[in-house]
Amino acid sequence: MGLYQKLKIVKSIVFISVLFISGCNWSQTNEFEPIEKVIDEALHFSARQSLLMANSLLEKDGLLPKTADRYGNLETCNPEWWVSGFFPGLLWYMYEFTKDDKYKQLAHSFSMRVADQQYFTTTHDLGFIIFCSFGNGYRLTGDSSYLKIIETASCSLVSRFRESTGCIRSWDPAEWNSRWEYPVIIDNMMNLEMLLWACHQFNENRFCDVAITHANTTLKNHFRPDNSSYHVVSYDTVTGLPECKNTAQGYGNESSWARGQAWGLYGFTMAYRYTGDTIYLNQAKRIAGFLLDHPRLPADKIPYWDFDAPNIPDCYRDASAACIICSALTELSQYVIPELSEEYLNVAETQIRTLNSPHYRNTTNNNGNFILKHSVGHMPDNSEVDVPLTYADYYFVEALIRMKKLRGSE
Repeated sequence: MGLYQKLKIVKSIVFISVLFISGCNWSQTNEFEPIEKVIDEALHFSARQSLLMANSLLEKDGLLPKTADRYGNLETCNPEWWVSGFFPGLLWYMYEFTKDDKYKQLAHSFSMRVADQQYFTTTHDLGFIIFCSFGNGYRLTGDSSYLKIIETASCSLVSRFRESTGCIRSWDPAEWNSRWEYPVIIDNMMNLEMLLWACHQFNENRFCDVAITHANTTLKNHFRPDNSSYHVVSYDTVTGLPECKNTAQGYGNESSWARGQAWGLYGFTMAYRYTGDTIYLNQAKRIAGFLLDHPRLPADKIPYWDFDAPNIPDCYRDASAACIICSALTELSQYVIPELSEEYLNVAETQIRTLNSPHYRNTTNNNGNFILKHSVGHMPDNSEVDVPLTYADYYFVEALIRMKKLRGSE
């Protein structure tokens, strides 16, 4: 046996020991299964769950899955709610994996439930709603009827941009009782993907100009010296300068809310993919460094809901943040030097194994037929705490498919 093989065995023994000490049943994480087998098994399970969920909603016109209540009952939302596009997008991923037309038909049907949102100018979440659904649909089918929907949604989204602030407004005053003058949240980086894609697809420079200006303003104002991110930066609309910096869904204004860090990592990785601008790549690497080197990131790589929660380790984990980080790291690994690539992929693989373990994976006919459990939506508001979340499932499956493609190409 060579030195490399011996080191791998020692590393695995140490890893398992650490996990055992942390108090979870790590014997069920398939630590020694090839990652390809773990991914395929997780995707097959996800396909079954998605079909069960879709069938349960067929008679509920216009409704989309959101979460499950404390009794395990499915909670739905209307198309205008920000998470409405994730389940249609998930079904498109299931079609991509299975090549089964029943998923294609369901994906189209559930995407059409959110189609009218293309006209809404009262939300910044049109990327989540329209691009996760119709963007994936066009990518997989080439259905030209989806293009007009994406173009209209992009026009609606840029209508929320203001030159004086250099940002797309996230929330309108009624949503937060005018607490902020012009709030911009880190989540909004995710909605830029639709604009960057649409810019090239429709040869509309305005979409790129808005997206890049927003990304640059976010890069300038949202991050602390340690590369952690605020959740909300509100701008003075006259001077264009930040008037305050808060973390509304985290433990405190100066804390590092886990999902916020995940949005930033994913958003700047995506921005580099579309622009090739290394300023975004470097920021993504800095955010990854903050996350992966953080002393309070658990050994299983599923973060606590906030890195500064006062009751760590006796507090909730956020599977949704882990899924977003996992998907982002898998992509980011392709843009960096081999040493960093290996580090990112090792963390992503650990996250996949952990999320696919009985501790995080749902069981059939339970919790509304979501794929995962143990996510945290809005802890300060005591909303969606330690429950399944539709966007956790979406980014989990996206991460699985990204890793499957990557391992297949290798």
